[in-house]
Amino acid sequence: MSRFPTRSLFLCLALLAGPALAQDAAPALPAWDQLTPAQREALIAPMRERWNDEPESRAHMLRRAERWRDMSPEERQRAHRGMKRWEDMSPERRQETRALFEHMRRLPEAEQQALRERWRAMSPAERERWLREHRPRD
Repeated sequence: MSRFPTRSLFLCLALLAGPALAQDAAPALPAWDQLTPAQREALIAPMRERWNDEPESRAHMLRRAERWRDMSPEERQRAHRGMKRWEDMSPERRQETRALFEHMRRLPEAEQQALRERWRAMSPAERERWLREHRPRD
């Protein structure tokens, strides 16, 4: 099973997150207490299956759920857009993004911002050279 929840699971989470993430044209959905048992089961089943199939990932899944619960609607919206961007990336772009992320997470905030600005100004050849010098760990 995939390390990342499926798109349908994210859709379920987005729908449960509230109207901030709902499509304008979508009909209003009921509160949790007004869902039928079958609707609740449809939302919960993918998570239950993943929880049971991946016991080594349970702590991670729980932390993510708690972090999601604590997010504001705006933060959830940004997270949702980021997940969509990731899904739409080519494999090469994902590799590039992983390398940047791994390198940046070890830098202080000021250096992260400087690298972001430098990256935007780099030519494709300069980016390729930077990626060769900063390969992500496997």
